Amino acid sequence: MMFWFDHDVSGWGWFAMAASMILFWVLIIIAVVLLFRALGQTPEHTHGPSVPSPEQVLAERFARGEIDDEEYRRRLATLHASGPPTKP
Repeated sequence: MMFWFDHDVSGWGWFAMAASMILFWVLIIIAVVLLFRALGQTPEHTHGPSVPSPEQVLAERFARGEIDDEEYRRRLATLHASGPPTKP
């Protein structure tokens, strides 16, 4: 019953085939673009090495023996009393 009239598809059949082909290729293009975006992303942490905090620098100096226990505690108390550094 489908091809009764001259073995051809009616006007709506052509429209449905054309619309489905356009939709198919649009989906293929979107998939390829998303794939390239996912594979081509650079890692988020591309920054250089992080700067150690003042407490870390002080602890490293204490561990190396550059400062003694009394000086370490005094400087650590000074750092904690001054609060967090402000950004310019």
